[in-house]
Amino acid sequence: MIRNQWYAILESKNVKKGRVTGVRRLGENLALWRTGNNEIACIANKCVHRGASLSAGKMIKDNLQCPFHGLQYDAQGKVVLIPANGKAQPIADYYKVASYATKELHDFIWIFWGDKAENLPELPFFKDIDKSFSYITTVSPWPMHYTRCIENQLDVAHLPFVHSTTIGSGNDTVVNGPIIKINGNELFIWPYNEKEKGQIPLDADKLPVPDENRFHLEFKFPNIWQNWISKNLRVFISFTPVDEDNTILYLRSYQNFIRIPVLRQLVNFIIRIFDNIILMQDRKVVITQIPKKSELKMGEKLLKADGPIIKYREIRERLKSI
Repeated sequence: MIRNQWYAILESKNVKKGRVTGVRRLGENLALWRTGNNEIACIANKCVHRGASLSAGKMIKDNLQCPFHGLQYDAQGKVVLIPANGKAQPIADYYKVASYATKELHDFIWIFWGDKAENLPELPFFKDIDKSFSYITTVSPWPMHYTRCIENQLDVAHLPFVHSTTIGSGNDTVVNGPIIKINGNELFIWPYNEKEKGQIPLDADKLPVPDENRFHLEFKFPNIWQNWISKNLRVFISFTPVDEDNTILYLRSYQNFIRIPVLRQLVNFIIRIFDNIILMQDRKVVITQIPKKSELKMGEKLLKADGPIIKYREIRERLKSI
């Protein structure tokens, strides 16, 4: 995983006030809860004393109490009470566990996975998705490293084969370009696929100037993606790493062309059914890939059509080295 990045790890609704939630994310076991001012606390889910799971404990005001011997942890992961020692006994600094900066945005809980810092970068999100959009979330676990899951959504050549009965039914197998633009740690991809007619695929510089209001794909490091279908319809995925072998995909279809509450939810539900069919078509193939994790150099014989995947791997390699 890329360190010193914000990761969406869980939907906000999964951490309720007065309760502790345990999850495995980014290869670590984490305990999350809400403090009195409704802010999210996130610390390592292992008591420094005897290794008990802190998420099995309970809330004592703003603190988290270990279920084994009652040690209490604050939101910074520091032990503030050891009952066996009494309240008057000073507590050594080494009685602490790792803690993570947290934020809530777009109904996600985000943690900054990396070094402690006073000035943290902005959360990565797509600024044109605002409160006018509604959605329903699909939570889909995949037994693969998150890099393979991401690359599948950057792949512009697989649709006629993986999705032949859905979005790839047009049989546009020839990949022109695609056009790829890079803005910092963000990728923009415009596909120009067409049916086989005996033609040689066009290079990106022979294609029309990309229009931001035309269908395209966007990816923001470290792990969020959107399919920009139109101004009023997007498909969004957070590829949330669980560990080196597992990823949870949080898929949302954002739309704002229907705003009447009851009808809006019905439309969202119908869109989700269709998106789930497409997602399961992807999953069926991606989970067969070997190895489970992709790298910049790994012996694959890539095509010109794989340009977005190559750029993704290059940027990821650069960010890993920082």
